[in-house]
Amino acid sequence: MYNFRNLRIWQNARVLVAKVYLETQAFPQEERFGLAIQMRRAAISIPSNIAEGCGREGEKSVQQFLNYAIGSAFELETQLLLSADLQYIPLKTVEELVQSLQGLQKGIYIFKQKLQ
Repeated sequence: MYNFRNLRIWQNARVLVAKVYLETQAFPQEERFGLAIQMRRAAISIPSNIAEGCGREGEKSVQQFLNYAIGSAFELETQLLLSADLQYIPLKTVEELVQSLQGLQKGIYIFKQKLQ
């Protein structure tokens, strides 16, 4: 078991969740229960799966939940790009968020590799 609170990937994922919440607040009303909620759920899923994996016994279980976190990160990346396409979030902001997200994806992957 690992103390997830000490992991930089978990800390960075929490920061990303807050940013996603702030950006999706400005979405049109009709998207508040569409794309915005999907983005929030994907964002929340990243630190949640990191934490859940760290509470599991055995490296394989931890890796499985890190895989879920990576999957949610790629889902969120797609949704961010769609948000730019739909002009809900400015492209520059999306690029900054995607850059942070890609760093997070890499960090999760590196942590996962260290467990092998």
